[in-house]
Amino acid sequence: MRAKLSTTFQSLTVRNYRLFATGQLIKLIGVWMMFTTQDWLVLDLSDNSASALGVVIALQFTPVLLLTLLSGRLADRYDKRLLLFVANCTWSLLALGMSVLVITGIVQLWHVFVFAGLLGVANAVETPVRQSFVSELVGTPLLPNALALSAATFNSARIIGPAVAGVGIALFDVGPVFLVSALSSIAPVIFVVRMRPAELHRDELPPLAERGSARVIDGLRYVARRSDLVLPMVLMSVMGLALFNFQLTLSALAKTTFHTGAASFGLFTTALAVGALAGALAGSGRRSRPSVWVVLGAAVATGVCGTLVGLAPTYWLVVLLLPLTGFFMVFFAQASNQRVQLGVDAAFRGRVMSLWVLVFLGTNPVGAPIIGWIAERFGAGASIWIGGLISLATAGTALIWQLHRTGTRLRLRILPLPRFYVVHPADM
Repeated sequence: MRAKLSTTFQSLTVRNYRLFATGQLIKLIGVWMMFTTQDWLVLDLSDNSASALGVVIALQFTPVLLLTLLSGRLADRYDKRLLLFVANCTWSLLALGMSVLVITGIVQLWHVFVFAGLLGVANAVETPVRQSFVSELVGTPLLPNALALSAATFNSARIIGPAVAGVGIALFDVGPVFLVSALSSIAPVIFVVRMRPAELHRDELPPLAERGSARVIDGLRYVARRSDLVLPMVLMSVMGLALFNFQLTLSALAKTTFHTGAASFGLFTTALAVGALAGALAGSGRRSRPSVWVVLGAAVATGVCGTLVGLAPTYWLVVLLLPLTGFFMVFFAQASNQRVQLGVDAAFRGRVMSLWVLVFLGTNPVGAPIIGWIAERFGAGASIWIGGLISLATAGTALIWQLHRTGTRLRLRILPLPRFYVVHPADM
């Protein structure tokens, strides 16, 4: 057991990564508190309009769609540590401004729209830089473990944040919860300052003079030549648009379908996040680049689980299905992320990871209003199972394409436990 734990958390032995992960955990708990509270506030201000909630989420992620490729260029040209400092300072100031509006009681729906867009700009700069910065914190040998722990940090925050927000809203209303979440965003600023630049792993980076010529178009051409990078990105773009909208759909499901309160919405998001954390930790022992079959298998399982959640007729059945959905959702996203990041040259990592962030988060501005409209017109459950079926069809098509392209076959083994395995042409 001790050996397993040391393997699971080995990246935390690196001081810079330990500071990075701690700061991110504190901030992300606050971010998820803010998202949960913001969703509840929007529903209150808009008379329970799922469409209004979809617009807010779209505004929150539109800057990712517009700016993230440029942010990737910045990450490949400039000091990522400095960029993270600036982006996190900006986020903190905006979050404090929003909390003041809420606490004073003068907040209106258009205020939420504006701040969602501004916070999205800070997020569009910070996310691709943070994604590509991990390799400088730990180096290539520990990168799979560090990526897994970063996903675990994200999903730990998804467990703690919504649960604390649900209790906080019930006890203190939305204003104090906004303020606490804003104050927590200062943590990564402090920890970035405390890092030791001399201990960063920058040996694989090209000279500074070469980095100055980094262009967005070169990164896009690099990815276009790599089918092993294109496949997980295509899967993520479709599934991110159709299914990965639980911030919107679960709040609508709780309030409009099952007619429950903030605490029940917190239970939905916590159940999803518990499974997500398990999915993140399940890949923490991975030491090499995951195969395409791991990515495809997890994508199929995610589509199946999402469909079942949308079709579940009772509140408690949804609660039981959400952990399994969260597990495969994050296992798929993490395996895809690792397959992309561990297969890219260091000189292109910032631009490639910005493209990854674009397909992972940038589909929300397109998907959220559509999903919100479906939820309002046909019910929140329909918006989930339709997304699940689209995801399943996409993953199934990709699986068939990959089998045909490589000449491999799937076989089902019944004993000792049922499982599919891949048979390569040479083994037939």
